[in-house]
Amino acid sequence: MAESEDDDAEAWLRLKPVEPLPSQCCGSGCSPCVFDLYYRDLERWETAQARNDRSLLSGKQPPESQDCPTKLSPETFLAFCISAMEKITEDTYLIRFTLPGNSQLGLLPGQHLILRGEVDGLEIQRAYTPISPVTAEGYFDVLIKNSFDIEASVQGCVIILFTGQQAECYQTGLMSRYVESWRAGDTAFWRGPFGSFLYEPKKYGELLMLAAGTGLAPMVPILQSITDNEDDETFVTLVGCFKTFEGIYLKTFFQEQARFWNVRTFFVLSQEVSPEQLPWSYRDKTRFGRLGPELVDELVASCRRKPFTLVSLALDLNQE
Repeated sequence: MAESEDDDAEAWLRLKPVEPLPSQCCGSGCSPCVFDLYYRDLERWETAQARNDRSLLSGKQPPESQDCPTKLSPETFLAFCISAMEKITEDTYLIRFTLPGNSQLGLLPGQHLILRGEVDGLEIQRAYTPISPVTAEGYFDVLIKNSFDIEASVQGCVIILFTGQQAECYQTGLMSRYVESWRAGDTAFWRGPFGSFLYEPKKYGELLMLAAGTGLAPMVPILQSITDNEDDETFVTLVGCFKTFEGIYLKTFFQEQARFWNVRTFFVLSQEVSPEQLPWSYRDKTRFGRLGPELVDELVASCRRKPFTLVSLALDLNQE
């Protein structure tokens, strides 16, 4: 009898949820977090064990789904196929993921996803915002930088990531190594959507968008939704901080957006010193140095309406 009880106890231990590692939390403040899911499953397991009823575990979600995804889930990682990868700067990739048929991802402007990766047996999770239009059918695009130096462009600014992505110092280079291993046809796992800020058309007189590096990504779908909506007369002043002119992402997109009557774009370059080295169309909208308090005050004063400020800095610190 005692041996049977030991076997039963061991069987229950095998069913006990495994507590996530710190690397499995993306630090973005998403809900449910991997730890929220763990504590939920742990409570379910404890109840089932106390009642000796394994059927109570049946509500537990699988950790991931290999099936062709049709709808995002904040709790379950879904597999998406990589259809294309483009290296748009020395250290930045634009990756396209396939959606079935003409389906849409289902994100709203301001929301982001969580990417799961594994390197040397260690699971890691990070938050990324797709830059494709929220109305895109059959695909979504993600901008991922494989290294990052926060020193480049910002000085003396309070760091507020409006998408809910908090400042976190991750173990260096892990997500970089994972992304660099990708090839077209590979599969990556995402869950979501997440994000406490959801853009509402015509709610704000003007948006002042301050972004550094791939922190531009959360701004893109919001800006796109404004210019795609003829009824939305929100003014937008977008400021992108980079090291060099060559390092500016999505130049064509932002040039096209700046043609709209209600959109202005500016760039702050920390490692450029002369406007003569820039194309003429960028000279009057480029500042040199870093985005400090004085320049922020100047930008706020130049806004046409009282601005609502969005600040997004790429802080996953994947330095190689």
